[in-house]
Amino acid sequence: MQQPFFPCNNLSAKDGVLQFAGQDTASLAKQYGTPLYLLDEARIRHNCRVYLNAFRAHFPAGSLPHYASKANACKALYRLMTEEGMGIDVVSPGEIYTAREAGFDLSKAFFHGNNKTDADIAFAMDCGVGCFVADNEEELCAIDREANRRGIRQRVILRLTPGIDTHTYAAVNTGKVDSKFGAAIETGQAKALTALALQKRGIDLCGFHCHIGSQVFEEDVFERAAVIMIDFMAQMKADFDFETKLLNLGGGYGVRYVESDGQIDIPQKIATLAGVINDRCQHHGIPVPQIAMEPGRSIVADAGLTLYTVGTVKRIPGYKTYVSIDGGMGDNPRFALYRSSYTCLVANKLGEPADLEASLVGRCCESGDIIQEHVMFPSSVTRGDLVAVCTTGAYNYAMASNYNRLGRPATVLLHPDGTSDVIVKRETMEDLVRLDV
Repeated sequence: MQQPFFPCNNLSAKDGVLQFAGQDTASLAKQYGTPLYLLDEARIRHNCRVYLNAFRAHFPAGSLPHYASKANACKALYRLMTEEGMGIDVVSPGEIYTAREAGFDLSKAFFHGNNKTDADIAFAMDCGVGCFVADNEEELCAIDREANRRGIRQRVILRLTPGIDTHTYAAVNTGKVDSKFGAAIETGQAKALTALALQKRGIDLCGFHCHIGSQVFEEDVFERAAVIMIDFMAQMKADFDFETKLLNLGGGYGVRYVESDGQIDIPQKIATLAGVINDRCQHHGIPVPQIAMEPGRSIVADAGLTLYTVGTVKRIPGYKTYVSIDGGMGDNPRFALYRSSYTCLVANKLGEPADLEASLVGRCCESGDIIQEHVMFPSSVTRGDLVAVCTTGAYNYAMASNYNRLGRPATVLLHPDGTSDVIVKRETMEDLVRLDV
């Protein structure tokens, strides 16, 4: 019998039952209930250290990877980022507040977003956010006004679009000229925004940012972006005598969801990227700035697993089979949004051949409530079985909703010593009406 594909080495089988981070998924489902998000603490720490060690080896002193909070934000994750020495990026007052409540040092935070309100800007300054990533002229002026009101100079880097198409999902491709994010280099808007920032009394311009997209596997995408950004830095030195202290290249390294996805050697990729950066800076005769990147998915995605209980198995002879679970698009909307691929397993029947093609669907009253099409399951799959959807640590809990008034699942952190703790409680029916009046 063909062995099931496991997208990450924190998955294994024991007596036909899926083990995740060395713990039995059937036992975890029985203890905590389903749907259930699981996070592997050891894997999160490992992924952080991969970046941290590569940065220390290849980039100038002061360079730092920043965890992209939008991938998955809760107090326990911010505490882990503190312990590992990571920076963070935040995109909302809610993420800032959560990080602050977790005791994270917000001087190590970048504040992103293409439409920060005046209230957002004031709150971020109140909380001591270290650096704003200014997206456009209106926002830059708003940051300047608030900084002047406080009598401070706010550290800022400018978000630019380098004009690179990464050939990923259109919804997560952010580096093109016509993106909603940033000022385009090609159109001259990036230069104009730089000139404006240098005139503002309340702005301490430190450098530039770009983000080319997410789930990137292309060999030279980051290198091409770095060359464009460094060429722009050299032009700003020539035009305005502005020396870039910080270059933030965003996030985006891909992770393995299914067997056809490639495997990325992140330390090697960073070493290659550093070589390109060093060579291009030397070519222009400018110093190599501090480097930042913003990994999110590649920190938490393969540290996550979601468990569901099978309800209905609907067989339509000559057509298809639907396996329905007790969760769905409310706790994982990524297939509905992006047609995202996942590895899905019947966690309590790994010893049986996967000989039934089925659609794994949720319980929402919505035809598009699908987790994955064309999944191979054992033909014995039935009510009460346990389904595991792998690599769900990123953009599952973060994007979850209460559609159909369903509560969001609990999140449980699995520790290296074999213990586990709830880090986000399961929402109750009382929680669903708590804000109603």
